[in-house]
Amino acid sequence: MKKLVTIAMLVAASLTLSARAQNLTQEQITHPAADSWPTYHGDYSGRRHSALKQITPANVNGLGLSWVFQTNQAAPIKASPLLVDGILYFTVLENVYAVDARSGHMIWHYTYPPNKGFHIGQRGVGMWHGYLYYLSPDAHLVSLNAKDGTVRWNIVVADSNKGYWTTMAPLVIRNNVLVGVSGDFDNLRGLLRSIDPETGKTNWTWYATPEPTTPDSTTGGMTWMTGTYDPDLNLLYWGTGNPTPVLNGTTRPGEDPYTCAIVALNPDTGELKWSFSASPHDTHDWDAVETPILIDGTVNGQPRKLLAQASRNGYFFVLDRTNGKNVLTTTFGPTNWATGIDTKGQPIPNPDKEPKPDGRLIAPDESGLNNYRSSSFDPGTGLFVVDSHPAWSLYFAKPEDGTYGWAGADYGLWGKTVLEAIDYQTGKTRWQRDMGDVGAGAGVMTTDSGLTFTGDPYGNMLALRTSDGKTLWHAGTGSPMQSSPESYELDGRQYILTSSGGVLFAWALPDGKLDGK
Repeated sequence: MKKLVTIAMLVAASLTLSARAQNLTQEQITHPAADSWPTYHGDYSGRRHSALKQITPANVNGLGLSWVFQTNQAAPIKASPLLVDGILYFTVLENVYAVDARSGHMIWHYTYPPNKGFHIGQRGVGMWHGYLYYLSPDAHLVSLNAKDGTVRWNIVVADSNKGYWTTMAPLVIRNNVLVGVSGDFDNLRGLLRSIDPETGKTNWTWYATPEPTTPDSTTGGMTWMTGTYDPDLNLLYWGTGNPTPVLNGTTRPGEDPYTCAIVALNPDTGELKWSFSASPHDTHDWDAVETPILIDGTVNGQPRKLLAQASRNGYFFVLDRTNGKNVLTTTFGPTNWATGIDTKGQPIPNPDKEPKPDGRLIAPDESGLNNYRSSSFDPGTGLFVVDSHPAWSLYFAKPEDGTYGWAGADYGLWGKTVLEAIDYQTGKTRWQRDMGDVGAGAGVMTTDSGLTFTGDPYGNMLALRTSDGKTLWHAGTGSPMQSSPESYELDGRQYILTSSGGVLFAWALPDGKLDGK
């Protein structure tokens, strides 16, 4: 009888949570509370920084496992779960889950129908009022009811038969569900689209490149990572991908504007306000989609509205986000492909470092010094903490590949993983921590208490002291993290949320450790 009562209580609790999770307002998205994580980055700034202070350098060694949720999926979790009204919403490829954030109990599970889309990963959902927005591998946008996972509508964002696919978590700004696309295996136009959250109709579409038949121009400029937004300036910031053909630049002379770039758009109209090229005339697949993090800081003693990006090409950029003007450009690891920096703060490509039939030794490699795993900015220390990947590679041009798709090849030679803390005012590295001579690590989250959470390539979750990078705590999870840590507070308890393989982990301090003793 007692067991039946307990089950009934759990079911009732789940139903109560489901009933509550129906009204995520614009105010809650713009100013997230401690008990929420309402967007992919946590807030519009992209800083991945938590104001929570319960878990500190003094007590983090007492961190323990609160609950585990097993998806039973072979694919790893790459998503950043949303937290709204005590419910976590996250994805693994065609699967969307709603999970109780206190207990890890599943509330519902939606599975998208079998499809021929490219199954490389999925980074999460967006939310508006009582609805979720999910991008499928075959480039559909599906609106789900948050209370039960039922489908409200399903629309086509881009034609998967042409080679488009989608992986990103949509970003919601008022009546705009912003969605980007992938597809650089083919000579396709990158685009960013605003969808009406109620009707599914397109509000506007911004194209990164002209029609494929345009002479002496490029295609590409894919938009496959979630951007950031400044409500005061009403500017949307988004990174774009490489031009195509990817490694052959002979058919697309010039800078190839709006590819491998950071662009600022009006989110209500799609109007381009400014653009900054991170890799002009890219021939190495160095997408500039890495999160454009918004910083309210100082330069030469003057307050500035800034944007910082640790770009895939090995350069760290700081821009004035009001107008796109460069404030700082420097490297944050080995790079050898540019001859210098131009007057706009953009690297100047060295023509001799373009892929050639006899090969060229290039740093970084095709995966880049940074990639999709999120960086974090800690305003208290002024440190931009990034999972970096110093590496060298051989790039080849292959004339037989012609002028379509990749049109060449890249062969990695050596690489390692380093966690790096960059001073945003100077571009100097304050500290770095070697993470291993394999692969890439996890995304990063910092906290107001002075902690940095991340994971290494071997499957260890780490808590470091942000000021100097010293490891204070670690735990093995069994598989490398493909996502970024998050934090939230419920019922007076702070949780750290991470994933490993297809498993979601929630960590917290035991009751006796909450006072730091």
